[in-house]
This record gives sequence, structure tokens and C-alpha cells, in this order.
Amino acid sequence: MRVNRQVLCVIAALTCAIAQPPPTSDFILENVAIPVRDGVLLRADILRPKGGGPFPVLVYRTPYGKHFAQKEYTIFRRAVQRGYAIVIQDVRGRYASDGEFRPYENEGHDGYDTIEWAAKQTWSNGNVGTFGLSYPGAVQWLAAVESPPHLKAMVPAMTFSTPQNFFYASGTWDMSWIEWIWDNIAPDVRARKNLPGAKTADEAIAGWKQAAPRMLNSLPLKQLADLRSVAPYYYDWLSHPAEDPWWDWAELRNKYSRVHAAVLNFSGWYDDNYGPEGATTNFNGLLKSRANDSEKRTHLLLGPWVHGVEATAKTTSGEREFGPAAAIDYDEVVLGWMDHYLRGADNGIDKEKPVRYFVMGDNTWRDADSWPPPATPVEYYLRAPRPGNNRGTISREKPAHRQVTAFVSDPGNPVLNVYDSSGAHDYRKLAERSDVLLFDSAPMERDLEVTGSIAVKLFVSCDCRDFDLWVRLLDLSPDGTAFNLMSPGLDVQRASYRKMKKGRQLLRPGKIYELGPASLLTSNVFQKGHRIRVQISGSFFPNFSRNLQNGELENDSARLQKATISIYSDRRYPSRVVLPSILRGPGKAMFQVTKKAFAA
Repeated sequence: MRVNRQVLCVIAALTCAIAQPPPTSDFILENVAIPVRDGVLLRADILRPKGGGPFPVLVYRTPYGKHFAQKEYTIFRRAVQRGYAIVIQDVRGRYASDGEFRPYENEGHDGYDTIEWAAKQTWSNGNVGTFGLSYPGAVQWLAAVESPPHLKAMVPAMTFSTPQNFFYASGTWDMSWIEWIWDNIAPDVRARKNLPGAKTADEAIAGWKQAAPRMLNSLPLKQLADLRSVAPYYYDWLSHPAEDPWWDWAELRNKYSRVHAAVLNFSGWYDDNYGPEGATTNFNGLLKSRANDSEKRTHLLLGPWVHGVEATAKTTSGEREFGPAAAIDYDEVVLGWMDHYLRGADNGIDKEKPVRYFVMGDNTWRDADSWPPPATPVEYYLRAPRPGNNRGTISREKPAHRQVTAFVSDPGNPVLNVYDSSGAHDYRKLAERSDVLLFDSAPMERDLEVTGSIAVKLFVSCDCRDFDLWVRLLDLSPDGTAFNLMSPGLDVQRASYRKMKKGRQLLRPGKIYELGPASLLTSNVFQKGHRIRVQISGSFFPNFSRNLQNGELENDSARLQKATISIYSDRRYPSRVVLPSILRGPGKAMFQVTKKAFAA
């Protein structure tokens, strides 16, 4: 079972006894009512340094409880000590704030109004910044595209660019929304409305263990009854397919020209909730919109972390160790950005290269002028396994003759992710399944760095109207360990959404189509002796919904159908993966990060 999305509220509730004390300041106001344009009152705690100011202001907006945030995170205390006033606000309909909570939908206007309110206070100098990770990262973007005049800087960490890779992933439904609502949202809703069921974090987690198997396996998705009283919006989401214009309120990709703040885009290779796609897409979108600006005022930071602030201080992600360089000081990264753009500090940020990324395997940081950095596209062609085997190879040479590899995908017996935590895990046991195809390279003769966007171009047919194509890239070590290089979601393509802009288009059984996930991103060195593994399947559950394979959507139907999926590889149909490759010889000097923020 997948780790739950944005579990910040639950973690905070469980760790209050050992959490950090509230930030020290000489002036604290609790539950200050901030009116927004429709008359709803949103409440915030205001933390200010000694003296009357005026101060630059940092705004942090959260659905997980402002009181929990102050106990869990150290950044508030450090920011006050640094001379910032802080506004920590419960978003609409959560904890101390009035109104009805509908995730993300009201955060644009509410965020705008909160930022402008903060800029006008007597203790404010009018320079406002925003920060936060996960939902507190998403609210920043939704406010920024409304163009609040006083928003000068923002650090939206581990967040999204489009609902098509957030609520959905290439047309498949993200099943982690169920647990996110159950663990993080439902308890406070039940307490506010006096509804039956879990009203605390402890009760929710205990209840999830019992309810999860039934809830996650429920079909059709719309008939899941458990969330109707606490999250009616969930069913609204399910009624709108990925390509529906209704989702434009959560779409950033067409709105970058509206954003005028300095933006540090920040994510992790193993961020299971958003992945690095959001940060990279937003970074490049801002650069394009600011092409005529002398100063672009946007940077990109990509590390080897899973989701969460606490993850950035660790050297491991899942089962993979990355060494001491992997840990950073998240607070210092955020405050350094704010110091430069809100206080005018000459701390060198404007002289740094705009891109910094962590190369797994080499376990080092590198700087670049652009994302992705320059690389050579290297094509690896699929070669079919022997009859009765599920293990083929990948090679630089095209197969000369027709090769067809087929497997049966059964949504009633989907490929399961056996790990309940995110990060790198050893997936070698999936080789035991006949519905999982493996294609391995020869052992690397020298280190090969793969950094950037990975293209997948497979020629595929099916005896069905629709299916999901999962193509996962793994690092296969000599001892057999097979580590994934990214969290699930970037590596799936729903066949009927092969042309998302045209909407859903069902397949013609037996016809050969060129398919492949379009969002695979990583930075990894396949060390000498390691192999590149391409893993293909028709499902990866319960991270994402199962394709019923009969042409009907799992939102509305429960009718399952087995399907035979065939992959072709020859000169006419050259199924392949294209890796952005950088060859590095022995003794090559590697960049080492030395800045204070990168020493946790």
C-alpha cells in the first residue's frame, strides 16, 4: 500500500509531545481574523520580532493546522529571529478558519487576499514572501497566478504544475487521494460537524488499517461511500476526466506570465506525491515567460528526497543511501532566498547558476545553466525474451527481424507495489510475475550518467479497447538489487489518453500504436558493472487506479477484462527508450556542494 499523500497534519498530531516548542518572539497574536473578498474570515497566528518594525512578511497557509505547524517546524522561530514577521494561516474551512473546505479551489483568491492584507499592516514593510511544501506549496502557486502586487518571493516545494499529473497521471486516477482525505482531512471535518467516525489522528490511522483494503479495491470508484459525508468534492473530481476544461482552476502551465515573484522551484526525485515534474515544468515555464527579462529570478533545486520537509535532512530515501551530501538545511534554503529578494541581502544567490541537482549513484550535487543540462540522447532498443521467459534485453542495435513480446494483464490480479513507503526499493521480486516484462542492458563498462527527461517509444497492440502501460526504469546492481529511480506516476501512460489534448480515444483491437510515458525524469549514474533495467507492466496498484481494459472507466464501471498486450521490436517498429546520457571516465572530477544551506 502506498504511503499517504501529504501526511503533515497526522505526523504533527502524533509528535506533539516531542516536537519543537513554538517559535520565540516578542509579539504573538493568535487567531487574527483576516477577511477575504466573499466575507469569510480566515484566521492566522501572527509572529513578530522585537520592535515595531516594519518587517518583511512571510505567509504560510496550511490545511493541516497552524498550531501543529508551529510545533513541528523550526523555520518559524528562525525566521522571526532573522527579522521577519510571520503569518501562519489555516486555509478556508480548516481548524480555526471559517467557510467550507474544498481542496485547492479557493486558494487562489484567498491567498491573494491574505498576501495583500499582510502587506498593508502597520508592522509590514510591504514586501511579502510565501513558502511551504506540499499543499502549502500548491497554495503559493494558486495565489501567484492571481498576480498579487506585493508578492515578491516564493519557495513552493514539492508541488504540482497541472492536474493532469496531480489528480491524474496520464489519465490514471491517483488513488492516494483516498488516504489523504481519510488521514488528514476527515478527522477535523467530523469534529467540526459532529459526524460519526475518527476525530483524531490516532483514530484515523487505526481505522485506515482496517478500511484500506476494502476502500482501495472498491469499484466503481464513484460508489465508494466512506468519503461522501466528509469530502463531497472527491466525487466532483471523479466526475471530471483529466482533459476536462473544468480543471483549469488547477492548471499552471498556461499562466506563468501572471507570476511576478522570484521563485525557487524545489522537489525530490522520490517525491511520491508530486514528483520532480512540477518543479521542472514550472521552472522552464517561468523562464519562457521571462525570456525578455534581464534577470529571470527563478531557480531549480532537485534532491534525492521523498516527500516532506523532514526528508530533506536525511541521507536515505527508502532503502537507498546517498551519503552526507544528500542532507540539506531546508530552513536555510528558504530563508536565504527570502533574504535576497525581500531584504536585499548580498548573499550571492543572484550569482549562482539557476539549476542545482543531485546525481544519484555519484551522490554529488551539480550546477547547470538550464534544465535539463546538455546530454547525448542514447537509444536502447528492446529485444524480446526467449519463448516462455519474461526477461529480454536492451541493446544499442536495432533488431533486424520481427520480435513480439506478449503478456496478459489482469486488472483482477494487478501488479502490486508491496512497499508502503516511498523512496527507492528493491523490486527484483516482480521478476517472478509473468505479467511483468524485464529488459536488461549488458553491464556498464564504465559509469553512465542519465540526467534529464527519458523518452519511451514503444510499439504496442492489445486485444482490448484500453490499457495502461507502465514503463519503469531501474538500476540493477551486480548483487541483483533493482532500485527504482523515481516514484510511481511519471512512468505510466493510459493508452486512450495517448493524445491528451484530443481527449479520450479508445483503441482498435490489434492495431499497433506508438505509446510511452512522457514525464520520466531522473538523475542517476549507472556505475560500472551495473545494468539498466526497463520494467513493463499493465498496472501498478494501489498507487494508481486499475484500467478495466474493456473501454469503460473505473470511475463508473466494475467490469474487469483480461487483455493480451503485445510489444513489437524490429526496424519498422523500433521499440526503445532514449536516455539523456553523460559518459564519465575514471578520475573525472565531480562538483561538490559547499554552501552552508547544503550542510544539514
